[in-house]
Amino acid sequence: MRSTVKHLLHCTFLVVFIAAFEVYSGAIRLDPDAFITIDPREAYGDIGCVALYFLRLLTLLTLPQVFFNFCGLVFYNAFPDKVVLKGSPLLAPFICIRVVTRGDFADLVKTNVMRNMNLCLDTGLENFLIEVVTDKPLNLPKHRRIREIVVPKAYKTKSGALFKSRALQYCLEDSVNVLNNNDWIVHLDEETLLTENSIRGVTNFVLDGKHPFGQGLITYANENVVNWLTTLADSFRVSDDMGKLRFQFKFFHKPLFSWKGSYVVSLVAAERDVTFDNGIDGSVAEDCYFAMRAFSMGYTFNFIEGEMYEKSPFTLMDFIQQRKRWLQGILLVVHSKGVPLKYKSLLLLSIYSWVTMPLAASNIIFAALYPIPCPQFFDFLCAFIAAVNIYMYIFGVIKSFSLYRFGLVKFILCAAGAICTIPINVMIENIAVIWGLMGKKHKFYVVQKDIRPLVTV
Repeated sequence: MRSTVKHLLHCTFLVVFIAAFEVYSGAIRLDPDAFITIDPREAYGDIGCVALYFLRLLTLLTLPQVFFNFCGLVFYNAFPDKVVLKGSPLLAPFICIRVVTRGDFADLVKTNVMRNMNLCLDTGLENFLIEVVTDKPLNLPKHRRIREIVVPKAYKTKSGALFKSRALQYCLEDSVNVLNNNDWIVHLDEETLLTENSIRGVTNFVLDGKHPFGQGLITYANENVVNWLTTLADSFRVSDDMGKLRFQFKFFHKPLFSWKGSYVVSLVAAERDVTFDNGIDGSVAEDCYFAMRAFSMGYTFNFIEGEMYEKSPFTLMDFIQQRKRWLQGILLVVHSKGVPLKYKSLLLLSIYSWVTMPLAASNIIFAALYPIPCPQFFDFLCAFIAAVNIYMYIFGVIKSFSLYRFGLVKFILCAAGAICTIPINVMIENIAVIWGLMGKKHKFYVVQKDIRPLVTV
């Protein structure tokens, strides 16, 4: 089936799904007698009335990102064809594929480095180097295309940056950096796997050279699925990449809602100008702070075609810890004086829609027990938000799981399973929010990334 046909079917299904949800939820009232005629002040008192309307209004905090997701999924082909090279890889600028690790998963790093390097060579890429930046020696195989950088324990940045920021900044020091300003860096996590599509997409991006920063799609259901619950829950992130991330980069060329920390492509000169030396507040969600700082400095971004592979957290505890760190790190960014408010206003709305999720989620119960009259347009927006968010789980499964690999029955079960994980995911996100608000914020938790036991180096 042609990609344009797939996209039209997807758009049709999305619109039908939203319309059906609007009718089912009562936002579009086919029965004129279905309007709530209750007087909320008389029924619940002044305080109860204000509280119920306040909870209902919190739902709208997610509207900007939901709108961006909708636009990204509709206005751009959601099922693009395989990436075609727009120029010879031999003419591409030099590319450094940089992996940052603590060094806890030595075997995983070695395996993925060799796999990614061989794939680059098989795809025709010639001007590249793989750099592994680690806190602990990994003793990687000696190869002219592999460089291992061990960050000295005594190294300190000027602003006191910690964790991954510290390691990334160490690479940019004059005494360590071997790259020219017109070279490019592809940042990967230690578990990230390249694909032929992503290598071609990155090659096209650097050959084009119009934007100093770029990012693409990451999927999580490739090869062996370790934890089905967390993988299905992460189907939402896949849709988020294809929706919000893609729309903000292709239409605005700005990280209005920030970006991810992996599958990051940057021009060396621009990265050294922005720097990762952003203090302790820029060390927990270093990717978010970097993006907001680059945005405030006038740099532009673009979306890169072609997907990369990663794994979802292996356990529910790691899943919660991961979300907790993201929330705490982004809160530090939006409250930091290092980035002007006008550049992070949409990010602020986004993170506070997450922070208030326990309150907003209570509408599921309170709306049924204590109904209140609202303008129909308001009800329409609330239903639109819910419908798009639910559909994103379905679409994420469609993009992540191969129909040919799993078969029709298992594919449908995966889509149904993703929807079934929504209540569990909401509970997990609420736990992460409460824990994140109460816990220590300047902490960097690393999830288990290798099925094999940890290796002490």
